[in-house]
Amino acid sequence: MRASTRLGLYGATLVAIFAVAFAAAGAVVPQEYVEQWAEQSDDRSGGYGAGHDTDQVGTRGPSAGGLTSESGGYRLAGVSSPSATGTEGELLLTVLGPDGEPVTDFEESHDKELHLIVVRTDGSGFRHVHPERDTDGQWSIPWQWDAAGGYRAFAEFEPAATGETVTLSTVTHVRGDFAPSNPSDAISATRAGGYDVSIDGEIVSGAASEVVVTITRDGRPVTDLEPYLGAFGHLVALREGDLAYLHVHPRGEPAQAGGTSGPDVAFDVTASTPGRYLLYLDFQIGGQVHTAAFVLDATTGTSSPMSGHGAGSHDENEHEDTTREDDHDH
Repeated sequence: MRASTRLGLYGATLVAIFAVAFAAAGAVVPQEYVEQWAEQSDDRSGGYGAGHDTDQVGTRGPSAGGLTSESGGYRLAGVSSPSATGTEGELLLTVLGPDGEPVTDFEESHDKELHLIVVRTDGSGFRHVHPERDTDGQWSIPWQWDAAGGYRAFAEFEPAATGETVTLSTVTHVRGDFAPSNPSDAISATRAGGYDVSIDGEIVSGAASEVVVTITRDGRPVTDLEPYLGAFGHLVALREGDLAYLHVHPRGEPAQAGGTSGPDVAFDVTASTPGRYLLYLDFQIGGQVHTAAFVLDATTGTSSPMSGHGAGSHDENEHEDTTREDDHDH
């Protein structure tokens, strides 16, 4: 075995050892350390993951991304927020371009130039908001933390220079006692804003899978869903554990202003690996936005993940639906 190969394996082993040690201690690894370890491991091993959408050894397929603060020459800078709960302040960030200067020219995607999604590392405290940008390229929004813990903040945007969507993220820590509340069961039915919301469909790793959300109230179908972010519902999907960001697209034509729909809204969800996923649906009725949260388990597809399509196998051990009250009004 060549010396460079031995060094690469040694470096990868150290990354794994540190990751296990932090997990055993219940700690959240600072984002900059994660990025440094990953870069050093790739450099020493010849970059196994370079040029491949790879989430784990032996599984290659559509990438679950958004776990780094820099991609494609764009990076997050100047990220700050209140350091403790109960403190009013602002959440600030700037997007720097390949030239190192703040980006001020963006295309609108889903009716906004930038989508900011913040969620605690256990999947709770989900927020999907839209900061305002000043002429110098700094984004800001009034902010206050409700609970302590580690949070991942995702910024999704489309630079006018490329016309391609970029998702970057960073981790911030809020002082105080942290009591994780990871879900123990799959959740396919919940309540939000007085509405009953259920999700039907199976997520299959390595392929685009259709899921359909149905909204009712007092047992009757809701047919007055209003357009929100260019659709009759906006769905965010994150992989449990690392909170990797998934590709989700609404089905059908864009929603037209003044139109209504319901009770069903369909989405295509692409999962990169089997496992548990956290899904958050924003929907609008009567000018009020509500958020419904679900937990689904992705099965392994029967076709090769590299194909990006094809039917998947079904899990014979069906999860019993669990309903919970989970309302996050905006």
